[in-house]
Amino acid sequence: MRSEEGNREGRAGEHMNLKISIGSQDFAFLREYNCFLVDKTDFIKKWWESGDAVTLITRPRRFGKTLNMSMLNCFFSRQYEHRGDLFEGLNIWSDLKYRNIQGSYPVIYLSFADVKQDCYGDTVQKIRHIIGDTYRQHRYLLDALCFTEAEKHQFTKVMNCEMDDVTAQDALKNLSYYLHHYWRKRTILLLDEYDTPMQEAYVHGYWNEFINFIRGLFNSALKTNPYLERAVMTGITRVSKESVFSDLNNLKVITITSEEYADCFGFTEEEVFAALKQTGLEDKKTDVKEWYDGFIFGSLHDIYNPWSIINFLKFKSLQTYWADSSSNGLINSLIQKGSSYIKMFMEILLKDGAIEVPIDEQIVFSELDYSEDAVWSLMLASGYLKVISSEELNLIRESDNEYELAITNREILFMFRKMILRWFTPAKRETNEFIKALINGDVESMNAYMNKVTLKTISYFDSGNSPSDEEPERFFHGLVLGLMVDQTENYIITSNRESGYGRYDIMLEPIDKSNENLPCIVIEFKVINPKKEKTLEETVEAALNQIEDKGYDAELVKRGVKKENIHHYGFAFKGKNVLIG
Repeated sequence: MRSEEGNREGRAGEHMNLKISIGSQDFAFLREYNCFLVDKTDFIKKWWESGDAVTLITRPRRFGKTLNMSMLNCFFSRQYEHRGDLFEGLNIWSDLKYRNIQGSYPVIYLSFADVKQDCYGDTVQKIRHIIGDTYRQHRYLLDALCFTEAEKHQFTKVMNCEMDDVTAQDALKNLSYYLHHYWRKRTILLLDEYDTPMQEAYVHGYWNEFINFIRGLFNSALKTNPYLERAVMTGITRVSKESVFSDLNNLKVITITSEEYADCFGFTEEEVFAALKQTGLEDKKTDVKEWYDGFIFGSLHDIYNPWSIINFLKFKSLQTYWADSSSNGLINSLIQKGSSYIKMFMEILLKDGAIEVPIDEQIVFSELDYSEDAVWSLMLASGYLKVISSEELNLIRESDNEYELAITNREILFMFRKMILRWFTPAKRETNEFIKALINGDVESMNAYMNKVTLKTISYFDSGNSPSDEEPERFFHGLVLGLMVDQTENYIITSNRESGYGRYDIMLEPIDKSNENLPCIVIEFKVINPKKEKTLEETVEAALNQIEDKGYDAELVKRGVKKENIHHYGFAFKGKNVLIG
């Protein structure tokens, strides 16, 4: 009998020997080198038995889309005809029917993940190169006797990227023909990250030109292609049918609110806890759940993003792995340039609140320029927000599509806080100086900093129309809250709470009330009222009087804070001018 000490050593050795590969999305590589892998082979069976001709699946980035596409390729492609070993021990291999299917279809497998050019010409050229590479994977067809010299010549030209736009649009359909003619079996088409070039086209201003090209490519490959058995496309967003898929009537769309394949992308809580046990990290369940749980697909809750979980298993440290794995540039730009309405709702979200907004899962990128609510649809599809009322999904009507949304988890909350802080702090030292001045009562330094920020950021609330009286107030309210992110270890920070006879704007209460260097702070924001005040000095005085008259200190005094240890600040605004007193 093995001793308990020996069992512990064995388990420790097992934990140490687990290979965790960061960034590998190649199914064959992970299996061949016995790397950590969550078994998602049930996806193969679910997709195949659905019978859907063309399936579009949208999921946030780094949620296993590419790995699952690689898995489909390894399972169906003739290239892996004798590689059943890759699936031994996995769920799919227990079914004899699927053992007989493995490696029996010609497969076209390509990805648009790297199509990130900033102009139309370079983007289409990049796609031509990807198609040429795909042809080269099947260069064995040039030795086949079943093709004419003209067909081989055409194949060679595409393989060498010698093609115009029209030839490129037809290239995938033509390759399907070549494969079908050779293998006597219709082709499976797998296209990963189909929407990456579309996002780039929107960001860089060549959307209309590019959409005409990509619509023709999809129509040829997926609609008018008699040599196609089935197809799967993956991406982050569901680009609207009108702009891209108008000719496609055989498309099955699976979004994050769909029930199908809900457990096939991302890790379920059961899978995460099993991995923590396997790596000797069972005691970290609560922390991992708080940081990385929160994604919801269909009605399935407690979905975790794989990127953060795999990094945590390897490095054993709670960090913003998924949030930091991309620049989040489009989301950052849309929020930063958004109206006070967008910023006000972001403030609610950052305070662990929920917002109720209309959602359209068919993203129309051109609408992002004039529809304020389009940003919430994009953030939901990208995984930054989650639907928190599952009952709502059953009530959605075409004319009434409001969802209740919240920030997905702590990791993304931290990402947004850092994102907003970066808008206003090109130098970290400046922020530290502002907070230092706030705590020390250095009003002169606070004024110098805030007016410098105003000059740099005035366009955020001056969009060409006259801003509302509340807009500058909301802007600076959000700004000051953002500047205080780093003080959460020292202060309890609250906003718009009742105290005394009213609602204060911001209150900072030291966590350690015995620390005499950390005063309590109450802040009131006011836009100048020309009917009551002639100068900003008078507006500051009105803000300070309001703190006194409304008894905003009452909440603090009730908890034993001495009056002399409470600092009051009034922020007054008039156009570009700010005065703090």
